[in-house]
Amino acid sequence: MASATTASDAPVLRRVDKLTVTIVVDNSIEWMAKLPPGFSGESHRHLVDQTPPVDPLTGVPILDFENWCCGAHGFSALIETEVATADDTKSERHLTLFDTGPDSRTIARNADALQLPLASIDRVVLSHWHSDHTGGLLSLLSKRAHASDVTSNNTTTAQTGTRPIVVDAHPHRPTARGIAPGPAYDRVVGRLPEDPRFDAIERAGAQVETHAGAHAVAGGTVYVSGEIARVTAFEAGLPGGMRWDDVGAVWVAEPDIMDERYAAIDVAGKGLVIFSACSHAGIVNVLKDAVHKLARPIYAVIGGLHLVTPDLAPRIAPTVDFLSRQLVPAPAYVLPMHCTGFTARIALEAALGEGCVPAGVGTKFVLEGDRDAEARVMEPVIRSSV
Repeated sequence: MASATTASDAPVLRRVDKLTVTIVVDNSIEWMAKLPPGFSGESHRHLVDQTPPVDPLTGVPILDFENWCCGAHGFSALIETEVATADDTKSERHLTLFDTGPDSRTIARNADALQLPLASIDRVVLSHWHSDHTGGLLSLLSKRAHASDVTSNNTTTAQTGTRPIVVDAHPHRPTARGIAPGPAYDRVVGRLPEDPRFDAIERAGAQVETHAGAHAVAGGTVYVSGEIARVTAFEAGLPGGMRWDDVGAVWVAEPDIMDERYAAIDVAGKGLVIFSACSHAGIVNVLKDAVHKLARPIYAVIGGLHLVTPDLAPRIAPTVDFLSRQLVPAPAYVLPMHCTGFTARIALEAALGEGCVPAGVGTKFVLEGDRDAEARVMEPVIRSSV
């Protein structure tokens, strides 16, 4: 197992000319929602981007639901970054998978349904050690080991064994994590399934890299954060979060999930696209950290905002206020997914309008950069909440 810790909190992050995001695992399926320009849903992928089966009776494509995606409580996103070359004839391209969902079956089914180029994925970044984000990893690695990539003309290119893959994880993998419900938060009612062990990941064919600090991957186009500073008064971690203490053989309270990392991509002429899979640190803490470390405006926020449980309801209003009023410029898009919750989504839509995107499994987001617009990109400002 390789171990790497970056000393700098702000490694060099290259701006990209194009970012393509595909949501591979999420709690929601949104086949019919209205989406802004640059976004498309799973239906478009099957009926337009792929070659669907055709009904011999009517001559029209069949909605082959048997082979479409399914939802699950977890998160996974495929991040494709592209940087134009000097002669503008070919782009430097990197594929990074951010998290793998909760189980072995969802990631495998959805990878097939979306025809993901598994053999071309160079790195899997695990946001934190919770199995709804790591549970599909070994299944994915097994599937990738036998993968052939589908090209734009629907031919396949066998690439088995030709490209190594790195699993990027925090070094402090817990033995077990559990949940203790409120109001006392003192009795563990269940533990999460075990996260993949480092030796199992390596046996599955991946190289393990552990990073406690911030670092840039994918040719310097994807920033993976280190520890997220907790600076807000209202974001107090995960109530009822528990961790097994091997020394004392007892559960101990762990509201702060300190191994959590976010990812950021800097798109030329736009700003940062932030991936925060669960936001246990609080999405406001995440965004403040990104603005402080990277000194760029936030263009989009993608992932779970962890506002779903009733005891976290008081955090919704200040979170929405930060996203819509305090953060200047406000994000163009917020994709509230996974553990955000219905109440928070409604509040975000009321404040952000169409900037709150109803994304789900199979949603694709293509963001073209604009180098000429860099001079017009605003410096990020965080207004006082008072």
